[in-house]
Formats: sequence, structure tokens, C-alpha cells
Amino acid sequence: MSELAILGGPKTRPEPYPAWPVWDERDIQAVTTVVQSGRWGGYPYPGLQTAEFARRFAEMQGGGYAVPMANGTVTMEVALRAAGIGWGDEVIVPAYTFQATAAAPMAAGAIPVIVDVDPETYCIAPQAVEKAITPKTRAIICVHLGHQMADMDAIMSIAERHNLIVVEDCAHAHGAKWRGRGAGTIGHFGSFSLQSSKTLTAGEGGVLLCRTPELAAKAASIIDCGRSHPGGGPEEGSDFLMGANYRMTEFQAALANVGVERFPEQARQREEMAAYMDEALSEIPGVRVLKRDPRHTTRSFYRYMFAIDPQVFGVEHDVLCAALDAEGVGCWMGYEAMHHYTLFQPGKSRLAVPNAFPQYFQFEKMHLPEAERACEHEAVWLDEAVFRAGHKGVDDAVAAIKKIQRNAEELAEAARKFREQEQ
Repeated sequence: MSELAILGGPKTRPEPYPAWPVWDERDIQAVTTVVQSGRWGGYPYPGLQTAEFARRFAEMQGGGYAVPMANGTVTMEVALRAAGIGWGDEVIVPAYTFQATAAAPMAAGAIPVIVDVDPETYCIAPQAVEKAITPKTRAIICVHLGHQMADMDAIMSIAERHNLIVVEDCAHAHGAKWRGRGAGTIGHFGSFSLQSSKTLTAGEGGVLLCRTPELAAKAASIIDCGRSHPGGGPEEGSDFLMGANYRMTEFQAALANVGVERFPEQARQREEMAAYMDEALSEIPGVRVLKRDPRHTTRSFYRYMFAIDPQVFGVEHDVLCAALDAEGVGCWMGYEAMHHYTLFQPGKSRLAVPNAFPQYFQFEKMHLPEAERACEHEAVWLDEAVFRAGHKGVDDAVAAIKKIQRNAEELAEAARKFREQEQ
């Protein structure tokens, strides 16, 4: 019988990893309090729970003015609109990220310009940003991906030289720090998601950190149907700021407030185990630990990423991920490169931006080699639950990877036969 679980052998880890989200009586009480208050929705904005969450979240990240809202996609759209970015403006985005990063500029009327990533970190490559700047460029959305942070020194230097707005997409970076500064507090805006799989979750929801109270007031006005908010929103008698209902509910805010209480210990545990994983993976042939920039002073992650060299390891990353899942270790290949992404096909829609500017969406002509290599061959994303299971959780994951590597030839042959049958 094969040693590999995917081929009928025993699992490396038969017991499940810790479930997510974590909850206890505090969450039940928080939601019950909202029910009993009779104040469930987001209007008038902000409610008591939402205002408290805004205060706590900004404090947790170490700065900025927090505007909670419906989710972590509209946060980026609202940031661009609050900065006055709109029709026909160009916004530079990385090729390796969730489709929302590129969709948000289109929602604001702007054009996403997709650039390649740094092969050592999988985050947006500063040199690619510099080359993509044109007279129409107004903003950069840099993504802190998985457990990595973009090179914020380089990004901010480029932005300052070219007078560009910087939006940090921090959907994966709650609690992370660059040179001791919290993710989302370095650029003009920091966009965070509270979606179910995120390391701080309210089921759904988002929060936008703004550099100034004026920007925060504009963001609050946009998500509250254009109503005036103190500190920079439209004053009575001034031009109306067109908005929509992107408010956070009091239920979401209540859950998020409890999540903020738990977060420091969870983040500490994940970071400690990630360092342990770095060391363990470095011993496996064909595995490359992604570069840890010394300026990235605190890691906090959505999932832990590493790379494989398929020629050395013996199988492609999709086969490795399937085998790891079978061994009881949750993992994923990561996102598809944006220009190949099944969830990002603007040309198949009747949306205004891709129809007005089709030349920006000729994906078949794009070549983004680093993103393509990562997305199609190299990247492996381990579930964060691995890092809440102590040393045993990491040891089991490493043992499974080593087992697969030892049996890579057998696995590759089985994968080849399977593909032939599928054809």
C-alpha cells in the first residue's frame, strides 16, 4: 500500500486542526445585547457598537481614523472616491491578489493597471509600479499578501515622487507592522476585511483606516448615502457628495469588538509558529521559504505561503496541495494571476470601465512572468489553523510535506495517469 493518503495510505494528521471562527459566550452576549437594544442596523451611522469598534481597531493598528463599512471590497472603492479618484484615472494593482483589488477601481470609475510581483515576497514589485506610471496614474493599491508585506518604503517613495495616493490592501494583514508601524497606517488609506476566513472576522464587514479626519469624514459620507459627517464631509449648503448604503451593522460591529479582544493572543501564537515553520521548511529539498524582510517587524497572516520548485520537489503545486489535503493538512494553491483569473473577466460584462477602455483589458497580450510562475507552479498556502495547533500542528504539516516529497515520483506518476484518464 502507498505511504500517501491520497493513494490509500494513512493520514499524517487524522485529527482536525482547530476550527475557525473561534467563539464563546462573549459573542453570544454581544449579539444578544444588540438584539435587546433594538438598534440592529447601521443607521444612524455610526451606532454605539460601530463607533466602539472604530476606536478599538485604530488603536490596535496603531493609528489612523477608522471607518467601518459593509465589506473589504467597498473599502477600496470608497478610499479612491474619498481621494477624488474616478472616471478614466489609472490605479496600479498587483497581478497576485483576490479579484476585489482590481474590481474596486472599476467601481469608482477608474482603470486597474495590472503589474507584476516580486518573486521573493509575492507582493507588488516596486520596479513594476515605477514602469507602469503614466500621466493618468492617480493611485497605487499595494497588497500585503498571505503573511507578507509589500515594500512600503519603496512604494511610498514612488508615490511621493509622483504625487500618488497609496491604498494598502490589508485584508490579510490585521496586526502586521512595517518598521513598527501598523499595516494600513503607512499609506493614505488601509483597507481591511472582516470576512469569515479573515484572522479578525465578523462574518462579513470591512474597515477603512484613513490618514486624516477629513478623509475619514468623506469616507463616512460616501458609505452613509452622502450624509454630512463632522471633520470634512459636505457642509450644509455645499455640493452634495453622492453616496450609497455601505454601512456596517451593529451585529457585525459587536462580533468584531469581541474579536479585537481575542486577536493579540491569536496573532502572537500564529507569529511564533510561523517562525518555527520557516526553520522547518528550510530543510526540505525543493521548498523555498519566502523572504522575510527585516523591516517587516511583526507578521500577522491570513495564510502562510511558501514556494516549491516543481523540478526539484518532484510534483507541481496543485498535486502537492491535493496530497496535503488528503494528509489532513488544509492548504490551497492561492489566487490565479489577475489576467488569467476566472473571477476577473471584465470583458464579459457590460460594466462601464472595461467597455469604455477595452485596451486595458487585453489580457491575452499581457505577460506577467513572476505572477504566472507563482500562481501556476510554485505557491502553496497553508491554512492559518495549522498555526493555532501549537508545535504539533506545525510538525504534522512539515511531516506531511516531507512524506509527499519522499514519494514524489509515485505521486507524479499517479497524477499523470489521472490526467490521461480525464482527457
